[in-house]
Amino acid sequence: MEPIPDMLAVSQLLTDPYAVKILVATVRCPKCAQDISDQYGIPIAACYRRIRDLEQFGLIACTERKLSRQGKRVNYYVSLVKTAHVYYEEGKLKVKFEMKDGSYNTRNDNWHDIELRKDQQPQPEKDDGSDKEDDGL
Repeated sequence: MEPIPDMLAVSQLLTDPYAVKILVATVRCPKCAQDISDQYGIPIAACYRRIRDLEQFGLIACTERKLSRQGKRVNYYVSLVKTAHVYYEEGKLKVKFEMKDGSYNTRNDNWHDIELRKDQQPQPEKDDGSDKEDDGL
């Protein structure tokens, strides 16, 4: 099996307060972006952006789509992560995941080493509201 792509980006996502709140909010039952935003005080555009990033890396998934009172489809997401470990040792950042369904267990028998380079510095985030999905708003 191939390793999870861009482990540095995934490890950065795991230390992002909004992303962590989304993972916590969706660990037991599916939630929509608006409910997560309201419950955890995450700006809605940032909430959609983190949901997109978490979904891209396979850490959450859309499990259902419901019709809102306004007749719009609303996506509900659930966390797929059982455990995640980020570890720094001897100049290397290491990441290990265990997923709820066990799908990554064989990938994660060993830690993934992440090479840290100066050209991989995180970029400041702009909140232009362009990431808003159709979530019954």
